[in-house]
Amino acid sequence: MVCYEVGDCIHGYRIRAEARKIGDPHVKAKTGRHKAQRIILTENAEAIIERKLGWIPEK
Repeated sequence: MVCYEVGDCIHGYRIRAEARKIGDPHVKAKTGRHKAQRIILTENAEAIIERKLGWIPEK
């Protein structure tokens, strides 16, 4: 799978990302007390799935 267009995304258990610049982390509410963090990678950003999900829903 090659993802180069705006709006393309990847989904995995563990994703490694590299970039020249990394934005500040922002805390987001997910479900109940569970929280997640979002960061923005800029300038030559790349992300690779290191471990796929055990269960992937069909689209």
